[in-house]
Amino acid sequence: MTLADWIGSVGVSILLVAFLLNLLKRIAQDSVSYVSMNLIGALLAGLASWMINYTPFIILEAVWVLVSMVSLVSIMKRPSIK
Repeated sequence: MTLADWIGSVGVSILLVAFLLNLLKRIAQDSVSYVSMNLIGALLAGLASWMINYTPFIILEAVWVLVSMVSLVSIMKRPSIK
């Protein structure tokens, strides 16, 4: 396997684990952990796509990163309950 394969595999694995944990109700869709896993996974998958010059997935993962970043900022701005 190439370096791009390894990076992409780790990224996709993180995305799939986040999805599975959400389906199993272990982490909430609007939790920092879920959104962070999506952000990191998409960054890695996007990097791997860039390394192999596969434009459709570069675009997909870039959008996924942007949506995750907006979601993470929104979550972090929520007032905490004391």
